Amino acid sequence: MQSWDRRSKVALLSIVSNTTLIIFKVLAGVLSGSVSIISEAIHSGMDLVASFIAFFSVRQSSKPADREHPYGHGKIENFSGIAEGLLIFVAAGLIIKEAIEKIYKPTGIEQATLAIAVMLGASAVNLLVSRKLYQVAQEEDSMALEADALHLKTDVYTSLGVALGLVLIKATGIIIFDPIVAILVALLIIKEAWELCRNACEYLLDTKLTDEEEAQIIVVIEKHCDQFIDFHKLKTRKSGNTKHIDFHITVNSDATAKEIHDTIGCIKKAMWEEFGNTRVNIHVDPYEETSQENETDIQKLD
Repeated sequence: MQSWDRRSKVALLSIVSNTTLIIFKVLAGVLSGSVSIISEAIHSGMDLVASFIAFFSVRQSSKPADREHPYGHGKIENFSGIAEGLLIFVAAGLIIKEAIEKIYKPTGIEQATLAIAVMLGASAVNLLVSRKLYQVAQEEDSMALEADALHLKTDVYTSLGVALGLVLIKATGIIIFDPIVAILVALLIIKEAWELCRNACEYLLDTKLTDEEEAQIIVVIEKHCDQFIDFHKLKTRKSGNTKHIDFHITVNSDATAKEIHDTIGCIKKAMWEEFGNTRVNIHVDPYEETSQENETDIQKLD
């Protein structure tokens, strides 16, 4: 039976918190008649689905490599990010549709104080849970949890926005503030969805690691430069929370197999200590006298 790691446990926390908030938001929305609160309940409903997706993806991505998936299951988290982003687009569309209908057919707001209290409480809960999710996402390098944290972080701002709209309605009596705030909430959600889908697609397309990460990789390699002549053809990518690092080293033609093996082992150990979950592939080139042209090519590839 697959064990429950930190990622699975914190993803389950997100499911529990979203379920609880949906119940309170639906009750507050029905009692008050506020479209912005109903829109928030819809948003939380999508967040709940996203939390289930995140939970499933971190459970599956943590499975070890097998015969059918020799590079592991990490990219499940990237697909999860896209699925969550698409769900957010759907939620935003539903919110805008409901808000436009309320602009043409406005209804009064009742139990405003209760509704404001629910929104402020929801904002506080989401703030705490999103911080925990983001902390574990950073420590475990989990895109699925980071996407879930982004969902809840947006919920913090949207809940505060809805509470502000209700305060304005209570103070001024202008009901149109409610659907206007709901539309603004939806626009913020759309921006979130775009960023999420874009980031997920980059990793599915095997985009290289960041310039900062590649600079760190070069520093690690250069710490072992006394064990080989040069390195070149550095390539990087990421799958789930695993960083893949591929490069060539040039060694003396008289180096023994054991010496080369020990050199590669030292580099791989150093990469793991620096970056955590990594798969390092090092191709060995024997040293030969090269022309100035070939030396220039190697320099360009470094």
